[in-house]
Amino acid sequence: MHALLAEVEKQARALPPEERARLAELLLESLPGGSLSVLEAEWQSEIEKRVAAYEAGQSMTVPGDEVFAEAQRIAR
Repeated sequence: MHALLAEVEKQARALPPEERARLAELLLESLPGGSLSVLEAEWQSEIEKRVAAYEAGQSMTVPGDEVFAEAQRIAR
């Protein structure tokens, strides 16, 4: 890792959570195709697709307690 990058990372990790989140947003927006509005639009599209599949009975659902139990089992 480049020394400057390591120093920037160290300083960024010292920021409060809200400022780290804002820095992450700024960095994402600086990347080609990294506009938050594009990412948000893609997530919105995915959400709508999943809701439509659920409402049409085309997706399988699993009770939350089963999901969390499986997650705990995997994490062990």
